[in-house]
Amino acid sequence: MSNEEQSVKMWSGRFREPLDKDFEQWQRSIVFDWRLLPQEVTASKGHCSALIAAGILTVGEGAEIRAALDAIAADHASDAGRAVVRDHPTAEDIHHFVELALVKRVGSLGLKLHTGRSRNEQIATDLRLYVRAQIELVVAAIADWATALVKRAQDAGEAVMPSYTHLQRAEPVLVAHWLLAYVEMILRDAARLQDCAARLNYCPLGSGAVAGATLKLDRTIAARELGFAGPTANSMDATSDRDFILEYLQGLTFVGLHLSRFAEEITLFATAEYNFVVLPEAFSTGSSAMPQKKNPDLTELIRAKVGRIHGAAQAVTLQLKGLPLAYNKDMQETQEPAFSVDFVPPMLRLVARFTRALEFNRKRMHEAAQSGYLNAMAAATYLVHKGVPFRTAHEKIGNAVRYALEKGVELGELTLEELRTFGEEFDTDFFAAVTLEATLDCHDVIGGTARLRVKQALAAARERIGTLAGEAVHASA
Repeated sequence: MSNEEQSVKMWSGRFREPLDKDFEQWQRSIVFDWRLLPQEVTASKGHCSALIAAGILTVGEGAEIRAALDAIAADHASDAGRAVVRDHPTAEDIHHFVELALVKRVGSLGLKLHTGRSRNEQIATDLRLYVRAQIELVVAAIADWATALVKRAQDAGEAVMPSYTHLQRAEPVLVAHWLLAYVEMILRDAARLQDCAARLNYCPLGSGAVAGATLKLDRTIAARELGFAGPTANSMDATSDRDFILEYLQGLTFVGLHLSRFAEEITLFATAEYNFVVLPEAFSTGSSAMPQKKNPDLTELIRAKVGRIHGAAQAVTLQLKGLPLAYNKDMQETQEPAFSVDFVPPMLRLVARFTRALEFNRKRMHEAAQSGYLNAMAAATYLVHKGVPFRTAHEKIGNAVRYALEKGVELGELTLEELRTFGEEFDTDFFAAVTLEATLDCHDVIGGTARLRVKQALAAARERIGTLAGEAVHASA
């Protein structure tokens, strides 16, 4: 193909003057939308099938075009091949590149593929295919981390730790209960992303530039071939909709948020002040100045990454907020934020491996769970079972805690005579009611940290994760 042929624009017929050279380079999107080559090829093959059904292409022509498209995808599947696409000297965008490459292979037949099609619907379709595939990767990686969390919860058995409110010790909980809290968070994240995937799973092909294709295309053909639930319902909405990118990024913001909360707790728990966890050396670094240091680099970086994800969502929000219908060039700027978060699936995989390697200082956690009057609420509940109104019971136990603080002992170490100075309801069975095991098991409700309830929650979590992992495998098949 000659330089002159390569420099021809897809829209240049109406223009007499060439583009300003600096502007031409500045407005090109090939430098980032080269990532959409697989989606562009896939969508083009779907459109090819619709053109065959409409009689625009013969079956033989369609087969030739489809084979050429497959060859283009294969030629550029490697890093070197992708660099050729990204660094192409004249292609404006990925659609232009594929058209140039197709014409180079099949001649003028390649120009027929754009019949009944606009770049506006092409990019809308490519991006939906891309986001749908990314969601599948993220959900599969969430299932991997959730599996690691559940395995660690199962291994923890009846190990205990303090829970916190206001960063102050509150009540003892099973370590498994704490880990399962993160499982709940990230399973919600997966559900949000799956909801997003279901909403975006409609095909814009056949929408034309704005008003619909000018040929009587059967839009269900491409939609079915590309795995969409059906065609989009309105051509103006289809070509100008980027809600799915924003929703995807917002869904990832929740993933990042929960990753960051986990990272923050691990970072705290790894300090000498807490000493609850031992950081895996394979995921930590040292200090160039202080030989004794083992730094939580992985958790610190994870904690920071949520800013990048949230920033991408904010950028797209601001790009879309004032756009009139339908397509506007502004929408080109929604692509880079969508591409910029492709680090999330590998980050989740890293966190899963980190979680599997994490060690718990069970002795230290157990000691912490038994000091600081973490059984005070269980003690108040004991009085409630004796017929004392909770507010009164709360006050009686509060007075007992103050007395125990002054004496330097725990509630269970007070004598029965001492306890009865705060209420005649105290009896010898009080001491059994405030043991660590009893304090755990008094939370015998769905979602509570009672030992039997946590065993049930573990079984339920394994089943839900198995379903999620199966859905992820099925979606990628």
